[in-house]
Amino acid sequence: MWKQLSISVRLVIVMTVLTGFLYPGIVTVLCQWLFPTTANGSLIRVNGRVVGSSLIGQNFTKPEYFHPRPSAAGGGYDASNSGGSNYGPTNQKLIDRVKNSIAEFRKANPDYKGPIPADLVTASASGLDPDISPASAEAQAPRVAQARGVPLGEINQLIRAHIKGRAAGFLGVPRVNVLELNLELDRQFGHR
Repeated sequence: MWKQLSISVRLVIVMTVLTGFLYPGIVTVLCQWLFPTTANGSLIRVNGRVVGSSLIGQNFTKPEYFHPRPSAAGGGYDASNSGGSNYGPTNQKLIDRVKNSIAEFRKANPDYKGPIPADLVTASASGLDPDISPASAEAQAPRVAQARGVPLGEINQLIRAHIKGRAAGFLGVPRVNVLELNLELDRQFGHR
């Protein structure tokens, strides 16, 4: 019995060292060496100061900025409380929230008369989505152009320059990172 217990204890120690220290250490060093930006959270810096991550959305509300899609994570874009609302399509709370989002969009964008892109009124599964569809950016372009006093054509050109295509040419959908687009707005047209 002591022999078997001794083998078990040694195996636990060896596996703890291998899987608890050695493997994570090697993976961490390799990731820092091969993918340093991604391994450190894809942080975006402006003048040496971290302003956000390209992987986590932020809640922009001023009219001179593009707004992200709604968030169901905590109080909104709370990375420690990531998750969707999990409301089904017939849930009255979801219906009311979408109606409120539509009303808020129409109020903030009175010049836009087309159909509202779905991602502007529905939250993502994580509640932290940093991207919107190109159609969502284009729907907000008149408001941003007017608030900044910039021709609409220049705003649309900026949107087109920030469209990211499908990964590997076929995975996902074209998208625009809201934080990166808003930072470029500030770079080109000044921060308010």
